[in-house]
Amino acid sequence: KFRRYCIRPTWRRHRYPYQEESKAPEQGVIHMDWTPEELQAIVSEHRLVLFMKGVPGAAQCGFSNRAAQVMETFAKENETVFASVDVLSDRRAIPSICAWSDFPTMPQIYVNGELIGGSDIALEMYEDGSLKEMYDNE
Repeated sequence: KFRRYCIRPTWRRHRYPYQEESKAPEQGVIHMDWTPEELQAIVSEHRLVLFMKGVPGAAQCGFSNRAAQVMETFAKENETVFASVDVLSDRRAIPSICAWSDFPTMPQIYVNGELIGGSDIALEMYEDGSLKEMYDNE
């Protein structure tokens, strides 16, 4: 289970299968200006957040795919959900997120409002149990 946040500009509609008009019950599609306040609101609202290239079922890079797999496995084991933000949905997303987080790459994973890093760190934390420990310590 995941929540997907994305923007689908009209000039890109032919390229992406998900449209603004199609909303699944577990997915929220919102319009964003990518301001620090909006980004902070997403991270504050959800205990697990993944900023990634693509969506969990259709990642657009290997690192995002690995991060999504870690988050999906973790969420399933802990009977929770995570928010997924597609950073390819708007060309302003990646520079805005990287400037806001002061972290230069994607994907970015947040647990309880704190940036833990990318897919390598998330996988390592998942394997050694520190991801669950951090998640359990609100």
